Amino acid sequence: MRDTGKNRLVLGVLLVASLVLITLDFRGGENSPLNVLRGVGAAVFGPLERVAAGVVRPVGNTFDAIRDAPGQRSRAEDLVKENQELREQLRSTTVDKGRAAQLEKLLGSAGLGGYKIVAANVISAGQGFEDTVTIDVGTLSGVKPDMTVMTGDGLVGRVIKAGPASATVLLATDSASTVGARMETSKEIGSVTGTGRRGFGVGAATLRLELLAPDARLSPGQRVVTLGSKDDRPYVPGVPIGVVDRVEQTPGALTRTALIRPFVHFSGLDVVGVVVAPPARDPHDAVLPPRPSTPSS
Repeated sequence: MRDTGKNRLVLGVLLVASLVLITLDFRGGENSPLNVLRGVGAAVFGPLERVAAGVVRPVGNTFDAIRDAPGQRSRAEDLVKENQELREQLRSTTVDKGRAAQLEKLLGSAGLGGYKIVAANVISAGQGFEDTVTIDVGTLSGVKPDMTVMTGDGLVGRVIKAGPASATVLLATDSASTVGARMETSKEIGSVTGTGRRGFGVGAATLRLELLAPDARLSPGQRVVTLGSKDDRPYVPGVPIGVVDRVEQTPGALTRTALIRPFVHFSGLDVVGVVVAPPARDPHDAVLPPRPSTPSS
């Protein structure tokens, strides 16, 4: 639009009119004659302003969310990591408490029997078709083949191979394992052999007891400990083996036999002890746990 005198005149008139209206509105206050016009303007343009604000606000929020997204994602990842660390700490604490309890029980049994032991952890199981476990101590800790291995509950087996920092233990459940045994009360002697059942799958681990005397008293509930080997190798005396579970009836047999339920839970071995020095004297039945008390009638 060209700048002409007419245009400048119209602009001047509008400017003067605006000044007059502003002056009248200011002096009139609440009684200003322009209040009616202001209300009409609000009624007409208010909804348009709200619609515009409703469109602009989500767009602004979207830009804010995009701007803050990396920080939110980082915080979420930090929370996930913290939760995982807490779970690991809880799991580790639970495991440590369990092992501490096993170690305390093991040391108590070793003290009762007068055994000098080296504590170890089971780190793997099974070598070929034998019932074996690998432990994390070896010759550097004084461990040698033909040493007794036990837990706080009883006999585990014997060391058959030892390296500098690990050793292989043949379990008492292996069919090639034979342990000299003695009955708790009658003092009858015999041998305990493995049946090849460690307690995996169906059924629990079992051992077979064979007493030398064919007329020896044998009944369920009797308890058995190790008799001890010559020079205490591979078995030291007095280590609990298990409880007679079932007596086998074999007519005409020259020996009495029974199935033994071992004290040790072989499928859950964790903390064990290798007896590196035998007791000064036979502990006999001192290491056996107290019998559960029977309720009085």
